[in-house]
Amino acid sequence: MVTIRLKRVGRKGDASFRLIVTESHKSGQSNKYIDIVGFYNPQTNHKEIDVEKAKAWIAKGAQASDTAYNLLVGAGVIEGRKRNALPKKRSPKKEEPVVEEVKAPEPVEEEKIEEPAPVEEVAA
Repeated sequence: MVTIRLKRVGRKGDASFRLIVTESHKSGQSNKYIDIVGFYNPQTNHKEIDVEKAKAWIAKGAQASDTAYNLLVGAGVIEGRKRNALPKKRSPKKEEPVVEEVKAPEPVEEEKIEEPAPVEEVAA
């Protein structure tokens, strides 16, 4: 399957991207691409896309990656809404079993035993 994707070019810390057409199983880093459709510089937000080439490749069945699709929608090559290109959220971890808290027994108040009042001795 043929895809339209971005290939990073430029020096370290100063990235710019080429919009290339390549086989889907080949990485963007390999120089084995079929055609260059345009380029994008995110620092200056400068985009240059060859609309005729892009439409021709899409007509031939090329699928665009999410970011490339958003660039093509912004350039007016494709009509539609932009896609969410951010990574998907991770699935939550397995739920740990809920351990009920064991409450310490409440302290028992000691009962006070009343001592009998001292009996007064009566002198007879």
